[in-house]
Amino acid sequence: MDDGSELSLSVAHIVRRLKGSHLHAQIERRAKECLHQPEIRLDSLREDVRRFLRTSGWERQLQNAVYRELQVQRPPSHPAAPLEHLKEPLAYMRKAQACWEKRVLKSLNSMSAELGVPLARMRPAAEQKELTSKWNEMGTDEPDLTSFRPVFAPKDFLEVLISLRNPNYDSSEDVGVRSHWGLIQVPLDVRDIPQLRRAYAELNLTTGQLGIDDHAHIHPDLFENEYLQIGKKVVVEQDSAAAQQYSRQGCSTGLRADLWALILNSNNQPQDAMHYEQLTAGVVQHDLLVDSLIYKDVKLTASNDDYYFVFEDFLYQVLLCFSRDTAVLEHFKYNSATPPRSFVQGVIPFHGFSMYVAPLCFLYNEPSKLYSVFREMYIRYFFRLHSISSSSSGVVSLCLQFERLLQTHLPQLFYHLRQIGAQPLRIAFKWMVRAFSGYLSTDQLLLLWDRILGYDSLEIVAGEGCFFICTLQAVLADLSTLKVMPLIQIFLFATAI
Repeated sequence: MDDGSELSLSVAHIVRRLKGSHLHAQIERRAKECLHQPEIRLDSLREDVRRFLRTSGWERQLQNAVYRELQVQRPPSHPAAPLEHLKEPLAYMRKAQACWEKRVLKSLNSMSAELGVPLARMRPAAEQKELTSKWNEMGTDEPDLTSFRPVFAPKDFLEVLISLRNPNYDSSEDVGVRSHWGLIQVPLDVRDIPQLRRAYAELNLTTGQLGIDDHAHIHPDLFENEYLQIGKKVVVEQDSAAAQQYSRQGCSTGLRADLWALILNSNNQPQDAMHYEQLTAGVVQHDLLVDSLIYKDVKLTASNDDYYFVFEDFLYQVLLCFSRDTAVLEHFKYNSATPPRSFVQGVIPFHGFSMYVAPLCFLYNEPSKLYSVFREMYIRYFFRLHSISSSSSGVVSLCLQFERLLQTHLPQLFYHLRQIGAQPLRIAFKWMVRAFSGYLSTDQLLLLWDRILGYDSLEIVAGEGCFFICTLQAVLADLSTLKVMPLIQIFLFATAI
């Protein structure tokens, strides 16, 4: 298609997505109300209404909503493109994802049959009353979860990724000696260091970074204070695109919550709070098998973490609601995965799933706001870390990029680890599949996630994995003490080519 046709298709796609939304209804109502104002004249009706929407802030909200649609679900490249191609263009990836889903669902159903626990049931009235009374103290409950097991762990998923092969690709045609060093053997196009440098130009060593320059021997007025003032202006302007650009150099602690919500267009309107209350009511009314998996995962991970154990109650509330939110099903339109055809219609939690939520508890103390931001983070980024796809931010591409970067720029380290039976990817995979949650100290993790949001990509996770592996050649490092941004900057911009 030519540029004009593609633009028309994009516009039509966004209009169709926004039409009928709550924002559309609000803007339409406000536009009708303004017609009664004396400054609105019939001979300049269109311009006057536009001016009113601009000055009253509705135009900005519409711009942010359009920006979100472009970020979350990009329009199809061609109007005749099949729906399955929008989800995943490569047939062998779709097949592998379908087989993986069957395996996970079989594990869930087997657990249900073995334990005699139904996938879903209505709670008795007494149980509903008890759960309501202790909703804010669920961490004090100690159910017997010894018989329950996670449906899968990251290492199980990694074995599936290692077995991936493109049936139309003959690896023997690749003459590169190092092409077989790594575990991932699929031909995907991933960026090398020069390409990453161009894509992540704001991480250049000469560019100021929050989390580095504000702790260096530099007068704070030279960077931190000025950067903080810019951040305040971005928040006042309520511009999602500006907030995303700002986040590329890091967000200050006091502004991060507002900036992330702005980037994600998660403004916690009254209807959002109402939706959260409806989900809470659904948790009280029905008990799901995955509820026990959520309890088990929180107990095994966040509850044992020095940073996150205090947020145990919040984690239960958010994750139990998330398991019942039909709005999450929307992301399956552009996710290679398919929702289970059972009582469990959403995302089946796995070992470590709760760690996607835990860091956000440091930013948001209102459950409905916390939930809204987490859901948006999940349907934009986190789902890609546990589904099989060819996306550049998908876990397959991240693994391949990690291996290629490491074996290209640190071949001796890569070869040594391989020879002693410690394949680098087997070490780093659990870090990447959690986006380093639970492995970095919280302040460093949030700085990393600033850049994920700022660049709208998980690619930086692969680069971070490379540098953590690099520390192994010198010392058995405690990852919680590492400074994340200096590492990724040095790897991208100081690596010898």
